Amino acid sequence: MNADAVVHLFRLTLEAAFWVAAPLLVVAMVVGLIIGIVQAMTALQEPTVAMVPRLAAVAAAIFLLLPWMVQHLSVFTTRLFADFGRLAR
Repeated sequence: MNADAVVHLFRLTLEAAFWVAAPLLVVAMVVGLIIGIVQAMTALQEPTVAMVPRLAAVAAAIFLLLPWMVQHLSVFTTRLFADFGRLAR
């Protein structure tokens, strides 16, 4: 396996990880921003007020997006194993 193949494989792996993690990170960021604005407006600075809704939103997003995430990762793994012979040379 030459350096170009390793870089290509690493790039594909990072892309797959990005596309799987991005929706969850966006949900956490949006909910955190909304909670931060609400906390600033109400002067309520309790850390659990920020953490619990964010965790609940990410858990709901995982529940809803899990089939898509598994499908995306299984396609990536299938392609990886299909190209394994070419990459092993």
